[in-house]
Amino acid sequence: MTEAELEELITNCPILYHMAERGSWDSIKQYGLLSTSALLDHYAIQPPIRTEIESRHRPKSVEVTGSGLPRAVVRDQIPMSDAGLKRALPDRLSPTDWYELLNTKTFFWLSEKRLHKLTNARTYRDQEHDVLEVDTRSLIDAYRDSIWLCPINSGCTKPMPHPRDETIFARVSDYPYSYWRERRSRRERVVELCVDHSVADISDHVRRVVLMRGTEVLKVLE
Repeated sequence: MTEAELEELITNCPILYHMAERGSWDSIKQYGLLSTSALLDHYAIQPPIRTEIESRHRPKSVEVTGSGLPRAVVRDQIPMSDAGLKRALPDRLSPTDWYELLNTKTFFWLSEKRLHKLTNARTYRDQEHDVLEVDTRSLIDAYRDSIWLCPINSGCTKPMPHPRDETIFARVSDYPYSYWRERRSRRERVVELCVDHSVADISDHVRRVVLMRGTEVLKVLE
């Protein structure tokens, strides 16, 4: 991706979206937006509980607690499955490898359409969520060397387990933006933006935080 292409991406997708557990914004504001692995470190979660959360499929959300820390929830992985990943991954990678890879990153959508596809999915549409709306330029300026871009929903294998491996994630300068520009609409050329480990100062990059159910904004939290 050239600098001109990056500028085009930021212009087309000025806001990033992250769906979090309802009630989690205060904790995120205090401790940062943590990947699953970073959260488990922060809460000092050890095996075998850590292995179940970090290295295996999560069919439901898992609550974690730590001394002096607020309740936290690690979200489920309902949109993917072991069976789907076995079809999607090359033989050299196992579902465990994929879960562990994804758990090292924090994830953002680049379009409201993608956000709504998740918040309005059958599994989640009746639930309330804290949704962070993040300034794309601000986050990229601050975290560029830790950012990965991805052209698919890396955490979904349903209904179609599209082929994938670790190379679907590319650093900003290595992302094949021109390839996807020829094949996708302007807000679909990058599907996910991920940051390694955590975004400690996420509150500095947030434009707005809202409470959502389905596609409806119920309340502005910040």
